[in-house]
Amino acid sequence: MSFEFRRLSYVLNVAALGVCLAASPAFAIDWNKASGKDITLFYPGQASWEWVLTEKDHSGAPKFRGGKNCVDCHEGEQKDMGDRIVTGKKLEPAPIPGKRGSVTMNVKAAYDAANLYLRLQWPDQALQNGIKPQSKDQAKVTVIIDDGSVTEATRAGCWGVCHDDANGMTSHPAGQDIKKYLAKSRTKITRQGGGLNYKTDAEIAALAASGHYLEYWQAHLNPGKPAAASAGHILKAREETTPSAVKASAELQNGVWTVVLSRPLKAAGPYEKAIAPGKTYTVGFAIHDSFAAGRHHYVSFGYSLALDDKTAAVPALKQ
Repeated sequence: MSFEFRRLSYVLNVAALGVCLAASPAFAIDWNKASGKDITLFYPGQASWEWVLTEKDHSGAPKFRGGKNCVDCHEGEQKDMGDRIVTGKKLEPAPIPGKRGSVTMNVKAAYDAANLYLRLQWPDQALQNGIKPQSKDQAKVTVIIDDGSVTEATRAGCWGVCHDDANGMTSHPAGQDIKKYLAKSRTKITRQGGGLNYKTDAEIAALAASGHYLEYWQAHLNPGKPAAASAGHILKAREETTPSAVKASAELQNGVWTVVLSRPLKAAGPYEKAIAPGKTYTVGFAIHDSFAAGRHHYVSFGYSLALDDKTAAVPALKQ
């Protein structure tokens, strides 16, 4: 069965099952039975994948090239790094007054016979006086998921898709709309990124068929309104899947967001990762708050997630 045929079949199946998916028992999970992990997301400024690899810019580049992952060296330093960047001491040419440098998010995971669930909690931050909103959404939370197919995601989390020539970044070419992408989608990568040096459609399709893409889930959040879920993949660019099998629920209570994202364990679509026991996944998280958009977000390193494996950073136990 061709990749494109599977994509069409997925669209039809999700549309037909929309009512059933909407009734997915997100609220049936007993979150008291799930262990939580506090993960600190921090403001990255214009730090890119290419920056990570360049010693004159990033003193840890030799260690990274030698096999150390970002989290191996910097776990516990996220708050200090975020504070330095958000205030413009490094990697941020246009600091936003009043913006915090980091956010601590509590992450819990669980699964049942049909779905994987992620519960995410973090403190909200209101839009600062005098700051113009960049987005129609007060907040967004995003999860990226990899099954080991994308090495840079395993090693660097969100930095695996953030390149120096993307919108808002240091080497962004004027007039071009370059979103997040994976390096293998380009014919070459320089210190400035991969630009518009795309591989052929056939080569991109072969990468996708081999599983070389990241899946993302996202919840768009506005107080007093139901959460709006979206999902998609990142390879040549960040591309949304419509309709999506991902569901989201959310509430803002006492200044704290609680968001539950869920998706069927089985990969029904061509850009979904099958989620099964016995396999370790990498997850990364991003938060846009205070009506922020683009690179003005908070991001995490990559963390392990596994079903029924308590040694994972984020264990998902069956209920």
